[in-house]
Amino acid sequence: MRPVSAFGPCRSVWTPERVGYKLPCMKILLSLLFLCVPIFAAESAAQKEIATALDAWKQAMVKGDAAALGKLYHADLDYEHSGGKHETKSESIAAATAPGSIAKAVEVHSSSSHVYGNTGVVNAKVDITNAAGATSHLDLLMVWLKTPQGWQLVARHATKLP
Repeated sequence: MRPVSAFGPCRSVWTPERVGYKLPCMKILLSLLFLCVPIFAAESAAQKEIATALDAWKQAMVKGDAAALGKLYHADLDYEHSGGKHETKSESIAAATAPGSIAKAVEVHSSSSHVYGNTGVVNAKVDITNAAGATSHLDLLMVWLKTPQGWQLVARHATKLP
């Protein structure tokens, strides 16, 4: 009696009568592999685009660049600070670019991103040093939306870390 495999005709038993099944099974497996590669590549490209947008956000925050933030922020932005304060797009840009409130540094220590169609979710551990030199250690949850203008931040929630 021959061993039975869960793969049906793709059994691991190498016998002369089974050689004819090996080639079609290998073709099927290779086809499935090659069909999956573009899916992972597309997600990887979107994740890179979001990482670029995140880097542009960091630079705009440190420079106090209202024009850059205006391009990066979606019109429906909901920007929540770790203290619970909510800001709209215009309020957030005004607060981030006001004299004396421009961040001295924004450091991302670790981040992960997931892409769901035209939406990207980023979770990051970030240190933001304000104009006075005080550093806030934050856990940021950022939601990015792919628009005709590129990836735009539509929601941001911050939680203080110890």
